[in-house]
Amino acid sequence: MPRELLLISNSTLHGSGYLDHCADQIKTFLGKRKTVVFVPFARPGGISHDDYTKTARERFAKMGFSLSGVHEHEDMQSAIRNADAIFIGGGNTFVLLSGLYQNDLIDTIQKEVANGKPYIGTSAGSNVATISIMTTNDMPIMYPPSFKALDLVPFNINPHYLDPDPDSKHMGETRETRIKEFHVFNDVPVIGLREGAMLLIYNNNMTLKGTTGARLLRAGVPAMEYQPGDNLSFLL
Repeated sequence: MPRELLLISNSTLHGSGYLDHCADQIKTFLGKRKTVVFVPFARPGGISHDDYTKTARERFAKMGFSLSGVHEHEDMQSAIRNADAIFIGGGNTFVLLSGLYQNDLIDTIQKEVANGKPYIGTSAGSNVATISIMTTNDMPIMYPPSFKALDLVPFNINPHYLDPDPDSKHMGETRETRIKEFHVFNDVPVIGLREGAMLLIYNNNMTLKGTTGARLLRAGVPAMEYQPGDNLSFLL
């Protein structure tokens, strides 16, 4: 199926600014496209849609692209259809998915991506590109109509994936343990994207990009490690 997606684990990497670590990949991904519509519904830290959009607009301007917030348009569905690309930022995944349902944008985004419109997601924006948000790290501070997400790819993501710290005295569940709990009830592959990792998808080809690796967890089989440059197209 035709699709172009760049699914990024995090928007800010330690030691750098907003989208700095993935700016080159974004510029290459968007190519000659000019206009981007931004979905700010996730509201990281509770900031306003306007403030979040301002941050994204300034960063995309530095990369040579014009960005507008979807909420700035009277007709949000038309804004999605008329832009050259879609960017959904990070924050709280439950709040984000609730906003997509409340503003009736699920079907519109699905159709636009199916027609080849590029989609960029960071963190929560990557979560909602998958089958469901059931492997997010976020607190369920809102209750969306469904945990079912955009279903642009046939797997789930766990962004900001953390490996156990052998020196830590913390006795709580690891990230992998939590995902194993998910797999008791769900037979859906989960890609644990570490900070700095991203997935580049063109049609039925998917490559792991970035500076760190990823961990693939599936029900009933041992976890697998992948490094930047590895082909993960078998998951599509």
